[in-house]
Amino acid sequence: MSQEANIALLIDADNASPDHLDEVLLVLGELGTINIRRAYGNWQKTALKGWGLLSTAHSIIPVQQFDVVKGKSATDMRMTIDAMDLLYRGHVDGFGIVSSDSDFLPLAQRIREDGLPVYGFGTSKTPISFQNSCTRFFDVAALAGAARDGGEQAGVDEDLVEVLGAAWKASKRDEDGFAPLSEVGQRAKAVSSFAARNYGFARLGDLVRSLPNFEVKATGDGKQLVRRLR
Repeated sequence: MSQEANIALLIDADNASPDHLDEVLLVLGELGTINIRRAYGNWQKTALKGWGLLSTAHSIIPVQQFDVVKGKSATDMRMTIDAMDLLYRGHVDGFGIVSSDSDFLPLAQRIREDGLPVYGFGTSKTPISFQNSCTRFFDVAALAGAARDGGEQAGVDEDLVEVLGAAWKASKRDEDGFAPLSEVGQRAKAVSSFAARNYGFARLGDLVRSLPNFEVKATGDGKQLVRRLR
């Protein structure tokens, strides 16, 4: 039996809401075991009270970082230093970063250079540069919507169709135009921060089936194939 990936969850409490923590833990829990859980911020601020209440309930270690200069948080620097320490120790298999701050773009790029995945969690207004620097980026509001609606909300758009269409075109296809769904998914993730959960679906197959532009079919050995119709 293979050992589950050891995931480090680092939360920028100064720049993230605690409202969607359950969804974040659910997603990361499917990707590995979250053995390291830290939330960074100036805990003297009343705005962080919500995170403080959740830290005990979810075994999250609150890391105090005072504001060095009034009106400017030093949380991102402390988070980055700790992330690099964890990276160099070599006992972490992946990172979850909860923040909508583009300042973490270099950190995500550096971690991925070592071959480790970075799972970003933030709002839809998170700069696209940081979103794409992550292996996968999750819109926390979309995750919450999927949980409420049972994973059946559509929320699809033309950009999504184009990403999947390009991935399908680049994949190996049979004579009928069908490509392995798993390959299409991997190619989509390689060129963007694509994640099915951002559109309200737990599985890629369910998302693609909801799009009239594609056809999905199952093979006798349980694999799924997809082709673009239009």
